[in-house]
Amino acid sequence: MANKSVFVTKLKQLLPWAKATNHAGAPAYRMSPRQALAQLAATGTFNATFYADAREQLDLIHQFALQVEPEFIAKTAIYAREKGRMKDMPAFLLALLATMQTEDFSKAFPRVIVNGKMLRNLVQILRSGATGRKSLGSRPKRLVQAWLEAASDRQILSASVGTSPSLADVIKMAHPAPASKSREALYGWLMDRPHDGALLPEAVLAFEAFKRDMTLPVPDVPFQMLSALPLSTEHWASIADKAGWQMLRQNLNTFARHGVFELEGFTQKLAARLADPMEVRKARVLPYQLMAAFMSVDAKVPGEVKAALLDAMEIALANVPVIAGRVVVCPDVSGSMSSSVTGDRKGSTSKMRCIDVAALMAAALLRKNSGARIIPFGTAVVDIDLDPHDSVMTNAARLAAIQGGGTNCAAPAELLVAERAKVDVLIYVSDNESWIDAPRHAQSGTGLMQAWAKLKLLNPKARLVCIDIQPHVTTQASESLDILNIGGFSDAVFETVAAFAKGSLNPDHWVGEIEAIDY
Repeated sequence: MANKSVFVTKLKQLLPWAKATNHAGAPAYRMSPRQALAQLAATGTFNATFYADAREQLDLIHQFALQVEPEFIAKTAIYAREKGRMKDMPAFLLALLATMQTEDFSKAFPRVIVNGKMLRNLVQILRSGATGRKSLGSRPKRLVQAWLEAASDRQILSASVGTSPSLADVIKMAHPAPASKSREALYGWLMDRPHDGALLPEAVLAFEAFKRDMTLPVPDVPFQMLSALPLSTEHWASIADKAGWQMLRQNLNTFARHGVFELEGFTQKLAARLADPMEVRKARVLPYQLMAAFMSVDAKVPGEVKAALLDAMEIALANVPVIAGRVVVCPDVSGSMSSSVTGDRKGSTSKMRCIDVAALMAAALLRKNSGARIIPFGTAVVDIDLDPHDSVMTNAARLAAIQGGGTNCAAPAELLVAERAKVDVLIYVSDNESWIDAPRHAQSGTGLMQAWAKLKLLNPKARLVCIDIQPHVTTQASESLDILNIGGFSDAVFETVAAFAKGSLNPDHWVGEIEAIDY
């Protein structure tokens, strides 16, 4: 019989060297420039995370962008916006493209700048000097002008909400040529300059009339334009009636604070809208957005409304695919996962923690794959028994309640090896800052790669997926035909994992998905 210790030692020698070091000081694998840029774009928010600050993220983006083609930067910006639903990062990548003498900026612009908020983000970044310039420049200026000229009155009003810069500031910088007398009047009104008030759009006229006489119907304008006025409970109820689905989800506490749920029948009406399948699908809401809403509602929001959020979650999970075979999901519940998923910034720190997102992903995969096994880990694996028939929120809350300790990515794989378990797909949801399992020598690979090599002996066709939900540029598993590293926490992640599990993903895996974008 072969000497097992000798055989395992030989396996370690065949593993790729872990030549990089993660933030925890342990051996790790360095991502390629394309992988690193994609990872940062899908997870970075320019806020301080547990291990990295905003300045470091900015420097890394610059570093890796200089190592790839402008076309890949453009496609990454589009992916981050359309699939990852990111805001600041795709705008920053677009601003970087504006400094390059290629057509990629112009081609990516309409796919990234899809609303006034994104337009203001881009202008803010261009003017900040973060990409090496402090002016719009002729080409960005032309595209900003074109966006303003093509925007509807409603889009202009929506874009006017917010500052630094305000839309008025953008108009002053871009000098768009009004296509009509009405648009000329609207620009003048926004910039507080002389204008013909009779030519203003109907919504603006209604808004001005409402400010003078609040017995008039509430005008159909962005509610932020109304919030500074002394509105009554009935006014707020009217605002909620006209609100889009996402606006309802985001402002439940505001409506509760202004007493709308005390109006007869209003709770039932709003709850019905939140749980309406057509509205949920139209809103393209992400499961983690629903979880964030559920976690943030205060005691004044009725239970019926909270139950509607749970119903909406079930609808939103319809796109989570079933993964064939024996699936094992390993959410990281270590101490570093307790930080905000979008990082820390005064006034804008999300209540959603990394551990909440990892738990949500695990619970969602369990719900759609009832035979899946969930193995939480920190310093070691954590024993937990979850019912796949329970709501995703319930199981996610149970997982998120387990927190603390160090990070040992190898622990779940080592447990599966010890059990001689049958595994087809092993999925990690982590920040990849493993250190407890750090090997003595980088030449022998990371602890996770050592455990994975042993598991592959038992399951030759098994595949490993490492989902990283933080903006880091190292990983614990070196990418290969059977290993996928992916960043982010959007619906696109579920789709990519399912495609990889089936073997139908582009040979370049996640980066290949980005490169395949046609623009």
